[in-house]
Amino acid sequence: MSYAKVLCVGLVGVTGHLVEVEADLAAGLPAVIISGLPDTTLHEARDRVRAAIVNSGQHWPNRRITVNLLPATLPKVGSGFDLAVATALLGGTGELPLAPVDGVALLGELGLDGTVRPVRGLLPMVVAAARAGVTQVVVPAANAAEAAVVPGVRVKAVDTLHRLIAFIRGAGELLDPPPPKPGAVQAGPDLADVAGQAFGKRALEIAAAGGHHLALIGPPGAGKTMLAERLPGLLPALDDTAALEVSALHSIAGVLPPGSALLRRPPFQAPHHSATVASLVGGGSGLARPGAVSLAHHGVLFLDEAPEFHSRVLDSLRQPLEKGRVLITRALGVTEYPARCQLVLAANPCPCARPAGDQFCECPPVVRRRYRNRLSGPLMDRIDLQVSLTALRAVDLMTNQTPAEPTATVAARVAAAREAARQRWANQGWRSNSVVPGPALRRPPWRLPAGETAALRRRLDVGAISARGFDRILRLAWSIADLDGRARPDSADIDEAIQLRTGEL
Repeated sequence: MSYAKVLCVGLVGVTGHLVEVEADLAAGLPAVIISGLPDTTLHEARDRVRAAIVNSGQHWPNRRITVNLLPATLPKVGSGFDLAVATALLGGTGELPLAPVDGVALLGELGLDGTVRPVRGLLPMVVAAARAGVTQVVVPAANAAEAAVVPGVRVKAVDTLHRLIAFIRGAGELLDPPPPKPGAVQAGPDLADVAGQAFGKRALEIAAAGGHHLALIGPPGAGKTMLAERLPGLLPALDDTAALEVSALHSIAGVLPPGSALLRRPPFQAPHHSATVASLVGGGSGLARPGAVSLAHHGVLFLDEAPEFHSRVLDSLRQPLEKGRVLITRALGVTEYPARCQLVLAANPCPCARPAGDQFCECPPVVRRRYRNRLSGPLMDRIDLQVSLTALRAVDLMTNQTPAEPTATVAARVAAAREAARQRWANQGWRSNSVVPGPALRRPPWRLPAGETAALRRRLDVGAISARGFDRILRLAWSIADLDGRARPDSADIDEAIQLRTGEL
């Protein structure tokens, strides 16, 4: 037999596709030809596969070898095809009966000594295989725990090509994945550690309850970073669907902790202010990889010292914040990644950033305006809560006050508010107030009485807020009502939402 075929999985963005790996051995000058839109890494697989086969004690066929990856129109990226290519090639020689791996997806990278090494993105690969009807996969031993979380798929692991060959010949067994670890959510920093800033804590709680974006503006040492770092602890743990999406994105980026189960804690990404557009929204050679905004999916993206980021970097977030996804077009194709995260910006009020604020600030008004204008109007229009923090006083730090509320207490209120919003919008498929379309809040049965929205409509008419800001204030009001346990917002909720959005009293 000079032809053989096995199954593998290719990734385009976060979406996996079943790939058939064909191998044909024909008479002619010895050569290895790989077709089917392979990238450079896959072109180099012929050398890795040859060395791995020889060092596993097998004979290398000196024939003209053609390896084809179907569908041929789908770009193939990465080294995860190595194991399937080696198996198909050995099956094509007629020395390796492939019946034991019929309908089994083989995933893994080969070392020159025949070891099977882990690959990025294995979790979404296994998910794609399951959706395509594959019931068994063979994965690298280092990826076995990651693959085992996918329901409906039997996972087996290999550490060497020799072990897989022995299994196919009936002379050995494959490895079982390790037992799953408890899926406990690790505790983060406690909100009780933040001194003072009652207004900032209130804004943080509302942001967590509705999934709203937040900007914290204040002098150094006011607690902006401490508040932002405690936001993930206020968010509910990820359910199965969200945890699978987040874990898949981290697997593609290669930052999923080895041997871990699904990520249950909302992720927290805090890139440095020197970050590029590609690192924030995704990019790289070939098909784009996920950036920080996608790695923060269902979690928090924190930009500390936000005015120090390049304006192009900040403005690249405008579409992801609005759509909840990133669409990146490259020569090889279009890649889409989810990016439904909460953005938290932290900024000083001026370049000198004197802790005492305006009293000792040396910056002229034009310098202060120029510094604040680094955060463009269209970007800030997408930020629901824009909170100004004041400098801490000695009484906030040194006086024995009533103990501040811990994260667990506030998180319980947030969870109750989120559940109220989920039940209210369940029939429409919306999970939080921040994603409810504006027209839905402006039409019956959710439209608020004209008397309660009079102040809000007046600000829109005079141009103090935009139409987008109008809808975002309505969403804030619903989140405030959910936190207070009321079925609908009232005029007081609207007033508080306006204050949180604009800083007006």
